[in-house]
Amino acid sequence: MSPYFLIMICLTRKTDTDPGREALTLTLPWEKRIRSRLRVQLDNGQEAGLFLPRGTVLRGGDLLVDDSAASVVRILAADEEVSRVSCLNGLQLARACYHLGNRHVALQIDRQWVQYLHDHVLDEMVRGLGLTVIRALAPFEPEYGAYASGGHGHHHA
Repeated sequence: MSPYFLIMICLTRKTDTDPGREALTLTLPWEKRIRSRLRVQLDNGQEAGLFLPRGTVLRGGDLLVDDSAASVVRILAADEEVSRVSCLNGLQLARACYHLGNRHVALQIDRQWVQYLHDHVLDEMVRGLGLTVIRALAPFEPEYGAYASGGHGHHHA
């Protein structure tokens, strides 16, 4: 066997089982946490492959295992450039969510703020609604959506 032959971890499923030991970690941005097939580099530099069921969405804290469950990897949500809209007026915040959602923007919604991946055009639209937008580096964990388990639920003309 060649000394250059490396065994890549093949992560095939999520698990809820605590590994009982410290898991390896994999830090990914949102756009990569929605992919089911992906070659990645773990945070320790080791190569791995994601071979997950189609439609799998990875969240910060999820645990992945290989077929034998010998390798356990904890997913970490990477800090990303986001736009955060904070507001104590629930109606104003709901209006911002409506207009952003109408543009199919992935949103992370909390009681007093909403955030989305930074986009200067969207920022201007939200400012036009009378809200303040700040840019930040933060993990992005958007809502699953009403059709998360069944795929995209309507057709575009």
